Amino acid sequence: MNYSHRAYLNTLEILAWQQRNPRAADSTPACPRLPDWASLQSRVAACTACGLHSSRTQTVFGTGSRTASLMVIGEAPGFHEDQQGEPFVGRAGQLLTAMLKSIGFERSQVYIANILKCRPPNNRDPQPEEVAQCTPFLDQQIILIQPDVILAVGRIASHYLLKTRSSLESLRGKVHSYSDRQIPLIVTYHPAYLLRNPIDKKKAYVDLRFARTLLQPSGASTNGTIPLSAQQTLSRTQT
Repeated sequence: MNYSHRAYLNTLEILAWQQRNPRAADSTPACPRLPDWASLQSRVAACTACGLHSSRTQTVFGTGSRTASLMVIGEAPGFHEDQQGEPFVGRAGQLLTAMLKSIGFERSQVYIANILKCRPPNNRDPQPEEVAQCTPFLDQQIILIQPDVILAVGRIASHYLLKTRSSLESLRGKVHSYSDRQIPLIVTYHPAYLLRNPIDKKKAYVDLRFARTLLQPSGASTNGTIPLSAQQTLSRTQT
């Protein structure tokens, strides 16, 4: 509308039509905002979505580098984890630390989490409703970290992440993909299982080396054998 037209309408005391909210027609729905680490951790600590909150000492959020290339995901906290608020801190945690060192990673260089943030009573398997309520927290952690490779340790973590009921043995030795983001995922034994079945530690080392080959090769052995130092480190965690 030009100036003369507007003046003419004003003379006739006719109000010119105006869009009440010019931005409304051009606005587009905002993308859902991801929580930051602090708000996500606060939500986990305050969560009462399932019955596990009534028996926990504290939630077990996760630990390690938030820019990690390798993310390790287990099942659920145990007694020691529930007491200390950190995943994999008992004998199984000591073995996991040794396993990571055997392929050139310090524990602080990876991110470690579980599919559940609270300990199930008597360390029983997670129930489906507990997994359904808790795993959105894990999914958000994965989105925030954006790891290059996920290492799923144990049957329950592998089944959730891959949406399958196949046996652990059938899932090992393959590169799987996590969700529509297509993050490479490798399956191996849970450290607690390896403490009970140390004969399978060599198989687990093969799995870890497989995961390592998907990352930058620095710090990893590439000759196809288990280095003596790695064998000694893993052996010390058997008892």
